[in-house]
Amino acid sequence: MSLATPTPPPIVVTRRIEIAPKTIFLVLGAIAGVWLLGQVTTVLTVVIVALIMVGTFDPLVGWLEHRGFRRGRALVLVFVVAALLFTAVVLLMVPPLLSQLLDLIERLPKERQQIVRSLEGEAWAKPLLKAIKDLPLDNVGANAGRAMLGYSTKLLEVMTYGISTMFLAIYLLADPAGSKGLLYIIVPRHHHLKLAKILLELKTIVGGYMRGQLITSLSIAVFVFILLTVLGAENALAIALFAGLTDIIPFVGGYIASTPVVVAVTPLGGTVVIIVVVIMVIYQEFESRLLVPRVYGRVLRLPPAVVLVALLLGGTLAGILGALLALPIAAGLQMLIRELHVDLPGQTSPHVEAKELDERATEVYEQLTEGASAADAGVIADDLASFAMEQEAKSTAAEPQRGDVQPGGAHTSHSVE
Repeated sequence: MSLATPTPPPIVVTRRIEIAPKTIFLVLGAIAGVWLLGQVTTVLTVVIVALIMVGTFDPLVGWLEHRGFRRGRALVLVFVVAALLFTAVVLLMVPPLLSQLLDLIERLPKERQQIVRSLEGEAWAKPLLKAIKDLPLDNVGANAGRAMLGYSTKLLEVMTYGISTMFLAIYLLADPAGSKGLLYIIVPRHHHLKLAKILLELKTIVGGYMRGQLITSLSIAVFVFILLTVLGAENALAIALFAGLTDIIPFVGGYIASTPVVVAVTPLGGTVVIIVVVIMVIYQEFESRLLVPRVYGRVLRLPPAVVLVALLLGGTLAGILGALLALPIAAGLQMLIRELHVDLPGQTSPHVEAKELDERATEVYEQLTEGASAADAGVIADDLASFAMEQEAKSTAAEPQRGDVQPGGAHTSHSVE
């Protein structure tokens, strides 16, 4: 008689997932960082816009300094001229546009009646006629006034932040050495040279961004002025200035500018209005798909595809303000990746040579600044960084003409010691 073999107990496999304390702290730190960023978004915006103003006006202040002006007087002169130009633009633009708006509000009920009479009897236009008749045009002036009153508090808040931004920019421009000195006190000395290069690169990026904005704004302003002048419309200069200002807003700015253009040509007839609408749409497509990527791609050294993606991401994540700041931020991130020698996924050639050059330059800098104060060391770092950037620019410009073989038979990129 055989005994049955007992069934072995089932094997229970216990799997434990262990998370290192460092990982937990990193995740919690990232969450806290995102939360803190959301709380100080307005402050960061003020700082970023102030830095853009500094990068815009600093070359003008420096140019006046080189011609014998003291920095304080140069700063006052630049801001006075900027304020006068802004006042002139407002005086040339606002009264004519306000008059045109009031005239439009007064004409709207009569224009609706004419459109209704012209479309009556057309079967295809019945839904359109109903929509036109339902438009509340009789009280549009009162409704606009109430809307403006509702936005007055928000406007006051924006003006307050604008004044704070302007004074922060003035302070940074008035004492650039003190501002940089504070940075050089905080940052360890062996990082001073890299910090100086990053600051100079940021100044170049801001200057390029403002030049690109000037080109696109001037382009649409000139285009609108010529278009309205040829058609004989009123307020051509005021509407052109408005178009140049609203073009600062990526993607939608040009369409906002098209509204007064279309309104200005309504007295010329429906055919002219349709033609102008088509022309403005074509120009907006040309600007957003060709002009903006090429202009900003050249001045900010960004690929056209990156320009479009950055604008879309900025607008999606932070609205109009995000779209405005997307390009300088994208150019800044690209510069940081290059200067900090970050190897991106898929990159096959690490920045070994550049890192070695930076290390040797840092050793020389530390020897030169031994015993010097942070402010004095910062001045030396600025000079060395400026010299290094000039040499890099010359090397980049000479790269296409450089041969594959250097004197002595060593190849430029494949030599082996």
